[in-house]
Amino acid sequence: MLEPDPKVVRELLTRYASLRIAQAERERPEAARELADVSYTLCVMMATTAVHDAVARADALLLAKGRAQEVGSWDADGESGLSLAV
Repeated sequence: MLEPDPKVVRELLTRYASLRIAQAERERPEAARELADVSYTLCVMMATTAVHDAVARADALLLAKGRAQEVGSWDADGESGLSLAV
């Protein structure tokens, strides 16, 4: 099985969290559609059918990648490898 790119997973988790916050503050149809799209993409990428499972798997993937790196190391793009899942 192919493993998703951690940078893409991190970006999706960040977008998912931002949209959830935006919807909690003020529901808007366009944000709801984008949240549905991001949720679907996370589910497909993480091979799940429920967004909560997808978030949990994505967080576990990023945690595993973070442990694989040396503590305090940074990659070429200046990313620390830390999870941003909420």
